[in-house]
Amino acid sequence: MANCVIAEDETLLRDALVDLLAAAWPELEVAAACEDGAAALEAIAAHQPDVAFLDIRMPGLSGLEVAAALADCSPRTQVVFVTAYDQYAIDAFERGAVDYLQKPVAPERLAATVRRLKARAAGAGPDAQALAAMLRQLAGVQQAGRAPPLVWLTASAGADTRLIMVDDIAYFQSDTKYTVVMTAEGEALLRQPIRDLLEVLDPAVFKQIHRSTIVNLKAIASISRDEMGRGLVRLKNRPETLAVSQPFMALFRNM
Repeated sequence: MANCVIAEDETLLRDALVDLLAAAWPELEVAAACEDGAAALEAIAAHQPDVAFLDIRMPGLSGLEVAAALADCSPRTQVVFVTAYDQYAIDAFERGAVDYLQKPVAPERLAATVRRLKARAAGAGPDAQALAAMLRQLAGVQQAGRAPPLVWLTASAGADTRLIMVDDIAYFQSDTKYTVVMTAEGEALLRQPIRDLLEVLDPAVFKQIHRSTIVNLKAIASISRDEMGRGLVRLKNRPETLAVSQPFMALFRNM
């Protein structure tokens, strides 16, 4: 039985795609339906699905970034982008590497995609490393069109409210209802989920290394990998170390 992972941040659209796939490909098992790129990357690494249906624009890791990481964590997974904006997927689609669906997904278009996926599964797939390089380039184009990144923020430290320059932040870590902001001087708290921060931070400087952790690359002293492939980040101005989820190690390939 074939299986898939779906990543779509809008609940109604995610549920609709699950229903459409049940009709178009009844034998396909949905191993996970995720609401953001980080959850999708971890689900793909865990389930090694035959297909990943990825929304291009998601909080945190985009669908392009998730797809680029698959060469390391799940190279046999075929990719289908689901997007309201098709310009980012056209290059890959025209080279026969991936397929894409435009929102709202039409049943007849999905049926054609399913036929292509089944046919492609029977033959040789695209070169995973070449595809990853192309998708990283497309992700860079996508990021270039974002609004200017956040420069400073305010966070609570006890009874005080601190103004913190973003460059001084070593890392962010989610903590139930809050996000911990860690600097060399100590911690403060934000009433903002970590997935929202990823939309306003500079993606060239801040990288998600775990579903609950974003690190400032300028604050990293070293990155190591243990015998199980798990990563460990050591910081310049903080004594603690940060765990890197195994799937996220692929994001450091070109660093």
